[in-house]
Amino acid sequence: MSISLDRRYADRLEEFSSRHPFLIDLAMVLALLGCTALGGSLTMPGAAPPDQDMTATALSGVACLVLLKHRTHPRACVVVAGGCTVAAIALGYLVTPLLLAPMMAALYWLAALTDPKSTRVYGLTVVVAVTLAAVSSDSMNHISLLLRTIGPIFWLLLPLAAGKTTQLRRAYLQSVQARAEHAERTREEEARLRVTEERMRIARELHDVVAHHMALANAQAGTAAHLALTHPEQTQKILTDLTGTTSSALRELKATLGLLRENDTDPGSAALDPSPGLGRLPELVTACESAGLRVTVTTEGEPQPLSPGVDLTAYRIVQEALTNVTKHAAAEAAHVRLAYTGSRLLITVVNEGPGKPEPARGRGFGLVGMRERAQSIGGELCAGPRPQGGFEVTTALPLHASPDLAEGTTA
Repeated sequence: MSISLDRRYADRLEEFSSRHPFLIDLAMVLALLGCTALGGSLTMPGAAPPDQDMTATALSGVACLVLLKHRTHPRACVVVAGGCTVAAIALGYLVTPLLLAPMMAALYWLAALTDPKSTRVYGLTVVVAVTLAAVSSDSMNHISLLLRTIGPIFWLLLPLAAGKTTQLRRAYLQSVQARAEHAERTREEEARLRVTEERMRIARELHDVVAHHMALANAQAGTAAHLALTHPEQTQKILTDLTGTTSSALRELKATLGLLRENDTDPGSAALDPSPGLGRLPELVTACESAGLRVTVTTEGEPQPLSPGVDLTAYRIVQEALTNVTKHAAAEAAHVRLAYTGSRLLITVVNEGPGKPEPARGRGFGLVGMRERAQSIGGELCAGPRPQGGFEVTTALPLHASPDLAEGTTA
């Protein structure tokens, strides 16, 4: 309890000092004037005080008043206070801590406010001058030479050490505050980066879901309208598939938007649907065929289990590639090849139909999204027209992405 009270009073005193520095300096000067007045009246037993009272008073006043400028001119304060102190000692006044009080205060502020070089040059010079004056003073004759030398040196080096300690403590507190501010800025930047990454991930998911299903729905609706009069039974089947396409789109949109809420905090909420993977390729092929695109899938090598992030990425890349074929290519067939080689999965999606004009393709984000998905789990993706015609998308994905990479891709 007493420690907290002392801390509170110390904080209040520090706050008052920062608001009213002149009042604090004035109080210090008045206290030093009292010390020097008392120190000037002290003499050794049996010795008479010097006769120059007015001179001593003037020297003490100058040495104390000059300290009002110690915040802006600490070096000048040391020089003036040192000169007055040496003059007072030369006049025969006894060297005591009270007489040295203005000099000690000036040395403290010199060490606390200036660089180490200034402290050494000015501080040591004044210490040597005062020590020589004390050694040669008549008022110290009946004191041994050792005591006349050690006494002034001890009392003058003490404020230098205290001032340097204050300077080091102030620098330490500033460094701690700077590190705290840097850590706070780093946390804020990291939080903003995570928010941006999450927004980009959700944007990719929404793009994949909406673009794929809407493209299929548009193609199915167009095919149904074209065949409505001539092939009513086939039209009915296409419309049934269209219902399944829109229902699948709604389910995936619900699953994607469900990521924006904390499902674990609500025990009564329904569980979110699992993320799609290559196991749903048959559904994707069926949906594309109902839109008029014949898709064949071949698998090379022994199929191996994929981590959830890689499985989702592989499915989304195939889905987006087939969506681009439906939207941008006048092709009736596409081929998907899955090749398991060592620790990687190679995916190739090829169509042999001519593409639409480049401006229609350049406005989308499909290729950019596929490339970002592949790179996010340590994979690579290449896409471009084939020399023999058509378009090809090739990607190489690791079978198991590291947890750090896969964290931003799993839903």
